[in-house]
Amino acid sequence: MGASKILKKLAPLLSPGGTRRREILDLFSSAVSITVNEGPGSLVKAVVQRYLKRKRAFHTLNRNKQYQIWLEYNRLTSRITATMREEIAGFRYSPKISVVMPVRNEDEKWLETAVNSLIQQVYPSWELCVALDASTEKHVKRILEEYQSKDIRLKVTSLGLDAGVAAVLNDTVSSSTGEFVALLYPCDELTPNALYEVAKLLNERPDVDCVYTDEDQIDLGGRRVEPFFKPDWSPDLLLAMNYVGHLSVVRKSLLYEIEGFRLGFDGSEDYDLMLRVAEKTSKIAHIAKPLYSRRILPDSEKTVRDVFARKALQDALSRRGIRGEILDGYGRHYRAKYDLSGSPLVSIIIPTKDHVNLLRRCIDSIESKTTYSEYEIIIVDNNSTEPETLSYLSSSKHRVLRFNESYNFSKINNFAAGEARGDYLVFLNNDTEVIEPEWLEAMLEHSQRPEVGAVGALLIFPNSKHASQEGTIQHAGVILGICGVAGHAFRNLLVNRANYFDLHKVTRNCSAVTFACAMMRKSLYEEFNGLNEDIPISFNDIDLCLRIREKGYLIVFTPYARLYHYECATRGRLHPPEDETSTLNRWSKSILEGDPYYNPNLTFQREDFSLAPKCFNVRALAILLEVYHSRFDLQRAYPEVMDDNHQRLIDWAAESGITVDGARYLLRPYHAWYVENCSNKVKPVATILGLYNVDSHLQRLFPEVLRQDYRRLMAWASKIREAECQCNPALRRLLPYLSIYRKHTLSN
Repeated sequence: MGASKILKKLAPLLSPGGTRRREILDLFSSAVSITVNEGPGSLVKAVVQRYLKRKRAFHTLNRNKQYQIWLEYNRLTSRITATMREEIAGFRYSPKISVVMPVRNEDEKWLETAVNSLIQQVYPSWELCVALDASTEKHVKRILEEYQSKDIRLKVTSLGLDAGVAAVLNDTVSSSTGEFVALLYPCDELTPNALYEVAKLLNERPDVDCVYTDEDQIDLGGRRVEPFFKPDWSPDLLLAMNYVGHLSVVRKSLLYEIEGFRLGFDGSEDYDLMLRVAEKTSKIAHIAKPLYSRRILPDSEKTVRDVFARKALQDALSRRGIRGEILDGYGRHYRAKYDLSGSPLVSIIIPTKDHVNLLRRCIDSIESKTTYSEYEIIIVDNNSTEPETLSYLSSSKHRVLRFNESYNFSKINNFAAGEARGDYLVFLNNDTEVIEPEWLEAMLEHSQRPEVGAVGALLIFPNSKHASQEGTIQHAGVILGICGVAGHAFRNLLVNRANYFDLHKVTRNCSAVTFACAMMRKSLYEEFNGLNEDIPISFNDIDLCLRIREKGYLIVFTPYARLYHYECATRGRLHPPEDETSTLNRWSKSILEGDPYYNPNLTFQREDFSLAPKCFNVRALAILLEVYHSRFDLQRAYPEVMDDNHQRLIDWAAESGITVDGARYLLRPYHAWYVENCSNKVKPVATILGLYNVDSHLQRLFPEVLRQDYRRLMAWASKIREAECQCNPALRRLLPYLSIYRKHTLSN
């Protein structure tokens, strides 16, 4: 028997299918077979072909090429649209949506395309209200009259003079008969399912006042490009850019309440409207699908529109009673700069151990660059032993607190917070260096807002390989549920690049921020009992931010507080599995629900805001499918997934994917969903692995489980009594399978 055949027979015994080890064994077996049967030259050729194939893999493509694949994977088929029509027939609520279109001297082709995109809607309860503003071209009226003769849902009104966009829109809205109003510009298009998705959401949440969707653009060749997969409602982001954009659908009664579109904001009339809508309702919903396409055309009115946008933003601050001003921000966006209330004392807490060069650089940068004067520095020494460090600490003009217990980041900061004199606390790593002199003011302006719980900064890796660039991003907000429990937005991307719609350059809301540099009101920090001391090293900042958000506070990221971060320079990369497990045990439901500020169409495997290949409302399935599409071994093992049959792949994730596979760190946060949706065949094992996944004690007792050796874990479970399960919610999930665990133990 040949060596390759022997390897193929041994492979299933050495490692189960669908694992990285099995993939390596299969590759080695193939290499031996090619070398023996075809020679070394063929092996080299096969390796090159495989490399080229991987280079063409989804994650290596630019965003527009990724989007073409995304569109193909997510295209509407006749079967899907038929299902939608069946759902529409069963809707208990069929709101009429009035689509308003302001028309002037539009190109005949684009006007017809826009109107056709509405006529082709799957959802039938709509009307098109066209507003003519000083149109002189004959083709405009001719086209509209033709459509009117074919579809009674089209209405045309004309003011007969150049009255401006707002006046025309208001007149048209007043003549509309729908319960909701949407805006469609005559060069743009709706996808056929756009209004269906809106109506579906309104059936699920009939109290919603405003709905917005994702969008893309259409280039001159008719190709859909530049998808903007938006976050859910982010009030701070709206003050930096009109991210809501299109498609936006607003309850008509609310439009009347805010007196419609305002005159004098042509080009930014929708931005001004959305700012006023947000002041009257919090019932704003987001559909994470690109349902509106803007056509890319020459734009000569950008400067004028910017002036009106800034005026709309300044008016918004005035209406809300906020003292501040609208400034030009980074990347042609805006900065709502809040006035500070007084000059409160800020306590800057810096834990340290040895490495005096880091601490000295950090403090020197604070002293030499910081423009805000009312601060104190509290150095917390955690068992330093180096003579140079001890000498520096003894001669420092700043307060030095001694924390002589073992390293516990939470406990150290809680201890120092209790000693702080300031009304505001800054938690700062000793391996940071101030870049922006007004960094404290930039954080304090948001910390003083009563609705804000914590504020984070833009942290940058120094010593970029690109000498002409400022550096690469270390932290621009934390995203829940990517790259495991959480990841940093835009990590390792160049800070001066646009990246993904400049989101690292604008003030926005996040699920969490790193406490390598973060600010909180001291009173609020104490109200939440500070950082969780049972999570001593990693994820304690995320845990606190999630507790803050749970109570309704906002977490704010500001790019106007900039520091260098020499990450992990003091203690290296400490990432205890116990901390991750504790975080999963507490926040698995939040992770499964998804980060509201991160669109589910974006990747879960990287921090660069590239796309995922397919849209799924269930994030656990989305990340599993993303892993699948990046792995040739899984594609070979489960080909039926390409036909939307996911069952065996879910079974793999519930067992192998959470134990022996290299994707374990990605799938762990979503394991509860895989357990719930796996087949009965693997349910007993998956259920006990679900408990194991969130229990550090079991992980310490039975480390061999990560080699798919379940014997001792099953033996432990077999000793559990029914009464224990009834009394213990964590064990209750095992109750249906106790007899199986006992049988398994007896047979072994």
